[in-house]
Amino acid sequence: MKNLLEKWNRLSLVKQIVVGLVIGIVLALTIPEAASPIGIFGSLFVGALKAIAPVLVLVLVIAAIAQHKAGERTNMKSIIVLYLIGTFLAGLIAVIVSFIFPVSLTLVNGAEDLAPPSGVAEVLKTLLLNIVDNPINAISNANYIGILAWAVLLGLALRNAADSTKTLISNFSDAVSKVVTWVIKLAPLGIMGLVFDSITTSGLDALLGYGKLLALLIGCMLFVALVVNPIIVYILIKQNPFPLVFKCLRESGITAFFTRSSAANIPVNMKLCQNLGLNKDSYSVSIPLGATINMAGAAVTISVLTLAAVHTLGIEVDIPTAIILSVLSAICACGASGIAGGSLLLIPLACSLFGISPDVAMQVVGVGFIIGVLQDSFETALNSSTDVLFTAAAEYKEWRKQGKTIKFNKIA
Repeated sequence: MKNLLEKWNRLSLVKQIVVGLVIGIVLALTIPEAASPIGIFGSLFVGALKAIAPVLVLVLVIAAIAQHKAGERTNMKSIIVLYLIGTFLAGLIAVIVSFIFPVSLTLVNGAEDLAPPSGVAEVLKTLLLNIVDNPINAISNANYIGILAWAVLLGLALRNAADSTKTLISNFSDAVSKVVTWVIKLAPLGIMGLVFDSITTSGLDALLGYGKLLALLIGCMLFVALVVNPIIVYILIKQNPFPLVFKCLRESGITAFFTRSSAANIPVNMKLCQNLGLNKDSYSVSIPLGATINMAGAAVTISVLTLAAVHTLGIEVDIPTAIILSVLSAICACGASGIAGGSLLLIPLACSLFGISPDVAMQVVGVGFIIGVLQDSFETALNSSTDVLFTAAAEYKEWRKQGKTIKFNKIA
């Protein structure tokens, strides 16, 4: 047993996760009833990540800002610009592909009792109100915009604190980071439980009738992840971007795919940024911010399902309106985290651009919930892995300017 544990510990985390994934699939397909208790591992893993993430963000941001020295540069401006550009381009790609490969829907019911936002103003209002949320409430509800706002204010207020106070904050930050490391070590068990639970409870039968729509959605997201994002990174660092892209997809995208929560994946992304040697002052803010506003996958979902409704109803769309839809989907996607139901409940808002009635739009949302298992998994994987990718790309751009070498052989 001791030798077995030693061999297991010598495996990389990604290989351990693959082993857990395979075991979960095999158990779900062979002895689902006898192995049903392992499903709890997935719930425990996601629960632990969601529990530690708000505390991690709060203490890391406070510590980073409190100890930030005057004159030290961060890359936040570049990272935010990359987030916005990436989200807009994802929406634009989805619009273009939806016109090239139009998809029609068989509309369904099932989402009538949900209340989507009435307009962009409501989405932005929700986002702004989250900024001034009660700090205790923000932490308990994992409201990361509110957590970031309070952490920044407290960090600034502690800039002139005594060194002993700053040391205490730094030590507490290190302790929380250590707990995160312990939680992440449980990822193989967690992924095993999540994939087992997903296969046994959801199944794949309900998805077969929407194969073309799923292919369009997943195809757009893969194109953004493997073509658009690498081009953006190459423009910044002037080197082959794929080692970095694949590392982010492996070590961030895989866990995000199964947890289906950008918030739960924040600790994973923080650890990955640390392993990449990035500036803690930057990534401690950019990663939780990205989990809120960097929503390329959501922009794809909103654009594809909206245009699927448009094609189903035979509505003609001109080029200016299509461009407006790209912008609208990007804006809505940035506010998706402030709306219960995420990207799907923002589809009626986009549908209103084409005069589609709320009743029909909510039937489209119903379709979204049917395919939600795969749609949400791919969407979260794209969103979360891109947070790390753009944070790293912005910093590596500065490294290149300073003449530093980016050793991709170590990254890969």
